[in-house]
Order: sequence, then structure tokens, then C-alpha cells
Amino acid sequence: MVTLQPGGVYTKSQLLKELETLVSCGMFEKVDLEVKPKSDNTVGLTVSFVESVWSAAKQFKCINVGLMSQSGQVDFDQDMTEREKMDYLRKQERDYQQRVRGAKPCILPENVRGEVLGMMKKQEKVSARMLQKIRDHVQKWYHNEGFVCAQVVNFGNLNTNEVVCEVVEGDITKVEYQFQDKLGNLVEGNTQIPIIDRELPQQLRPGHIFNIGAGKQALKNINSLALFSNIEVNPRPDETKEGGIVVEIKLKELEPKSAEASIQPGGTVSFEHRNIYGLNRSIVGSVTSSNLLNPQDDLSFKLEYVHPYLDGVDDRSKNRTFKTSCFNTRKLSPVFVAGPNMDEAPPVWIDRVGFKANITESFTRQSKFTYGLVVEEITTRDETNSICTHGSRAMPSGGLSMDGPPTTLSGTGIDRMAFLQANITRDNTEFVNGAIVGDRYIFQLDQGLGIGSKNPLFNRHQLTMTKFINLNNPEKGAGKPLPAVLVLHGHYAGCVGDLPSYDAFALGGPYSVRGFTNGELGAGRNILELATELRVPVRNTHVYGFVEHGTDLGSSKDVKGNPTEFFRRVGHGTSYGAGVKLGLVRGEYIVDHNAGTGTLFFRFGERF
Repeated sequence: MVTLQPGGVYTKSQLLKELETLVSCGMFEKVDLEVKPKSDNTVGLTVSFVESVWSAAKQFKCINVGLMSQSGQVDFDQDMTEREKMDYLRKQERDYQQRVRGAKPCILPENVRGEVLGMMKKQEKVSARMLQKIRDHVQKWYHNEGFVCAQVVNFGNLNTNEVVCEVVEGDITKVEYQFQDKLGNLVEGNTQIPIIDRELPQQLRPGHIFNIGAGKQALKNINSLALFSNIEVNPRPDETKEGGIVVEIKLKELEPKSAEASIQPGGTVSFEHRNIYGLNRSIVGSVTSSNLLNPQDDLSFKLEYVHPYLDGVDDRSKNRTFKTSCFNTRKLSPVFVAGPNMDEAPPVWIDRVGFKANITESFTRQSKFTYGLVVEEITTRDETNSICTHGSRAMPSGGLSMDGPPTTLSGTGIDRMAFLQANITRDNTEFVNGAIVGDRYIFQLDQGLGIGSKNPLFNRHQLTMTKFINLNNPEKGAGKPLPAVLVLHGHYAGCVGDLPSYDAFALGGPYSVRGFTNGELGAGRNILELATELRVPVRNTHVYGFVEHGTDLGSSKDVKGNPTEFFRRVGHGTSYGAGVKLGLVRGEYIVDHNAGTGTLFFRFGERF
């Protein structure tokens, strides 16, 4: 209660104010401040008091008096008679009972109220010291639960059978948005307020009690918009409503336009226009070539337009985003690669040019559904950029066998097709002390429409399931130890109908079966991959062991030309090993169980 500290320097007015605060708090019958000068030119201060005591109480009530005028001390006019004083006290009592009835119930749970009642039953009378303990106990619960603006402001109904604890819980009265420039000066923002407002958790809106956890969630949600370089969410007292809280959100916007170029002479030119019309719409484009000054067949590009809030910013019942893109990409096919027991095969490159349009509907922050249309032209090329119609392999004579699997469905090296694509993702993963735990499920479906070369009609489907099991549930918080995690992973892919070789499912690689190169195990119409990994915390990082297995389920023969057999691959494989995470790098020693040999790998990013 006393705020004066030894060694402090105080004026007479400050000492009188301290005395007035102690006298008016209602906890003491009498308070005296005695000042004694000392020989070293300092003064000794003695605070003596007589603690207030009230009759025993058997009930405890907690009310939220936020946004209500605070009750004050009873002050009598010196000219009042005894009868007038009694009438005044009765009126004060009636007014207080009406105040209690008009107050909102507080959110203090029943078990905490029971603990307070237990404290009261242990005492014969209600004392100022006990009220202070009750105040500390109640405020501790609020602050531990994240209600950092809550405070006990008064105790009422003393000398009755029930003690009333008045709490200002921190009711939110309004939310204010402030846009700032790089120097922190207030400016007019480009982003429309409803774009930000829809990201606020319900608990951070007017009518709710401010909670620091909701503030952190709002910070995370607004940051996910990728529109701001700095975000602050702070509560402050509402100067117009006593006991109210204003949630103040300060934002520094990113530059809406950007462009980058790297030409030597090969490289990439990219540009981006974010937050068009302040509605978080964007256009992103890039062009890449080995010689931008004289681009040839290796030119690749991508132009993408993103239009969020398809149903309107104010319609919060749906959260759909429209996205369309045109693209020209080139990738090395893992289907036409040699097995471990033959010479390296000439590479086959897959060029895709086309456009894609889809809608992503977010059911929750963990679940989303994407559906749309893809139209593309696929061209297979050899290392000289010539159109390649068949895979090839080296002969013992030194020549090439050109009678390999056809590279396209049409047999001409060029396919055209249109298909519907859908994807359902449910991601319940979270980070616990820097380690990912939870589960993730992804199902993707491609449905051919019978439009294009050879009228392709097919159904491709993939299911991926990954569980990160927290084995020891350590305490959460900054500086706390990492949990031990068991990872269980499964991936199934299959195709019914027409299947061009370049779309066969490849086995082997850092994200398929570790220890093998991309496609080294084979390519099939159906595949199954299984993996398990045990991660053990050691000195703020994870050391882990793992086992992985992949199989084409005997479906390699159902791919045109059987590229698995042609390139002398086995169609299945197992690997196991151990590794350690070194920041963003994984160092792994992996044993290829098929060959019985081990290799050390260093890779960036996560396996799952």
C-alpha cells in the first residue's frame, strides 16, 4: 500500500498525498506519518496505522464495475444531525445495492471464488490485511489468464454477511487504427480498414474483455496479410469512459510496388504490385532465361493475379480467394532417369505453358478447399532443346537406344490437355518451443475432361498424412526445452485412366525416399511411401533417426513403355539413417538398404 521507498526524495505535498491515499482507502481506522530528522541531513519516516476490522462474512461476490462510475468514500457534512447521518447512510446503502444489481458478473471462475471463501472462513473477522490478500489472489488469476488490464478497485458490503469484490476487468470500448511512416509519424494509410478489421479475433472487439492472448493472435493474423513491415497491438485507458480500454493498432505499410532484376546476361526479372486499391489484391510476375538479352527456348515466365475476399470484404461468413496465373515452366523429369546399375541416361525436360484459375475457400485457419481449372501444353525436350518423343539410354556400343518409353500421350512430344483440380488441406500443426507438433492432411484430385491430345480422360489422386506427436509435453515458453517428437508419415498416389509418362509418380528423392536421387527407384501408376522419424532434443536442437520405404505397388508395368524396367530400376526401396538439425540445414547420414551403402547429405528445409 505504501509507495514511498527508502532513499527516495519526496516533497511535503507528496508526503501529504501519500497520507491522504492511505486514509481514504478504507483499510485503516487511523494512519499517522511521523518524520524525524537525522544527523546525516536525511529524515526517518515512520508510518503507523490501526487496521480496520469488520464482522465475519460467509459469502463472496465478484462484480465487474468497468464502465460504471467508481464508488467513493462516505463523507458527512459537519452540520448534519445524527438522524440526518443515519438517513444518509441508508440512502448510500440503497444506492450501493442498486449498483451491485446493475453491475455485470465478473468472469472469475467458481473454483477461484471457492478458494477466496476458504481464505475468509479461516478468519474470525474480515480485516484490511485479508482484503489485501483477496485482492492479490483475484488479480493474480486475471493476470495469469492474460487479462492484464484487470484490477480490483474496491470492496463493498463490509460489516455484512457478504463481501463484494469490485473489479475493473478491462472492457474494450473501441478499436483504433493508426498508420505510420518509417519515422513513426501518423499518415493516411492505403489499406482499407475492413481488410484489417476482419482479421481481429472476436475477443478483441468492443464488448469483450482485453486479453493479451487475443492481442497476440491479432498480431499473427494481421501479419499473415503480408502488407505491413511493423505491427503493434497495445491497450490504453479510454479517456472518455472510465474503466474502458481502447485497443490501439499501429501499422507501417510495405511499399506497394517493387521490381528486381538480375542480368549477367542470364537471370531473372520480377515485379510485384501489392495491395491494389487497398484491398490486398496483387499482381506478381517474373521472367527467367539463361540469356535475357537473346532469350531462346529456355525462357520461363509466370504472371499471377490474386483477388481475395471474392464475396466482399464485409461478408465474413465466407473467405474465398480467386487466383489466376499464366505460366511457362521447365523441369527435369524424374521419370526418364537411369537406375543405379546403368550408365546415366540423357535427360528429358518437361516444358509446360498454360494458365490456371482457381478459388480457395478457407473454412477455418486450419482447413481450406481449393478448386479450379488448368489448361496447359506440355512439350518434352532433350538436352539440345529439340522435341523428344521417346526416352533413351546408353548402349554398350556407345550409341543410344531410342526405343524407350514414349514421353507424351500423343507420341509426338507435345500434349495439350485441360483438367479440373481440387485440393483439401487440414493443417493443425503448431510450433511448441520452436518444434512443429500436430497433424496435417492433404488430398488432391485431378480430373481430366477428355479435352486435348488423344482426348485424355483420367483421375489422378494423392493423399498425404503426417503426424507430429509430442512425446513429453514440455512447458511452453521462450527459452524452454524442445519437445521430443515422433513423426509418422504416409503418402499414396494413384491414377485411373490415361496417364502420360511425364505424369507418372516417381519414387526416390529427398522428399520421397531419402538416400536415393529423384526417380532412382522407379515410376508407377500407383505408389505408396511410408516414413517414421524420432526427434530427440539435444542442446537446443534435434537429433533424429528415421526409416523410409517406397514402393510402386507393382504398377510400373501399367505405365506406357514401363520406364522403370527400361531404365533398370527396382520399383521399391528402403533407407534409414540419422541426422541433426543445424539451424536451417539438415545434416544426415543415410543408408541405402537396397545397395547397403551409406552417404552423408546436407539439405536445407524440412523433410515433412
